[in-house]
Amino acid sequence: MTRILVVGPHPDDQELGMGGTIAKLTSQGHDVLLLDMTNGEPTPYGSPEIRAAEAAAAAKILGVERTTIDLPNRYVEHSIEARHAVAAVIRTHQAEMIFAPYFEDAHPDHIATTRIVEDARFDAKLTKIDIAGEPIYPRWFFYYYCTHLRIVPNPSFLVDTTGFAEQKHEAIMAYESQLVIPEKNRKIPEWVDTRGKYFGSRLRVETAEPFFTRETIGLQGIECLV
Repeated sequence: MTRILVVGPHPDDQELGMGGTIAKLTSQGHDVLLLDMTNGEPTPYGSPEIRAAEAAAAAKILGVERTTIDLPNRYVEHSIEARHAVAAVIRTHQAEMIFAPYFEDAHPDHIATTRIVEDARFDAKLTKIDIAGEPIYPRWFFYYYCTHLRIVPNPSFLVDTTGFAEQKHEAIMAYESQLVIPEKNRKIPEWVDTRGKYFGSRLRVETAEPFFTRETIGLQGIECLV
């Protein structure tokens, strides 16, 4: 069992970027915690109460726990305070693996979130510092794609999510105020589904999700390959 932290700037980013992987990891017995940096508000059809209910519903569908540090949406900034708040979550959860958004994005909240989490990973290992929890340095740090740039991901690896696409879709659709009511956003779930099938085709499986790493990862044998 591995303790895993998946950080998103706003509720729904984790589900859109790697909902299938989250569902798969949970089904395998891993301890997955979702951390929302903000409550996602204001938005045209949402409210803090609506977004909280949607986020809770999505987490229930994926079978995971969820928490937030409630930074101001649209004003997420890299700061010592934000770093230490995330480091406290890392230490309290004793996260061994972290997922954060890909570091190139058009949304300032996404860029700031990833920078905060990268530095919080380092802060979490420090001793003699006023941060809750026992020091830990998560061994693995991976980036998922939930970007506002019109780019085609060039991932380091793919995770086979065959059998979990429907669960991911249901979790995404829990965000009715963001992806159902606004007409301009109704195509997003379809695009995400299509992307999953495309990356699945690269592995000759039904669906897959892309990830990037800046650090070398290793295999214990060829049986780990898909």
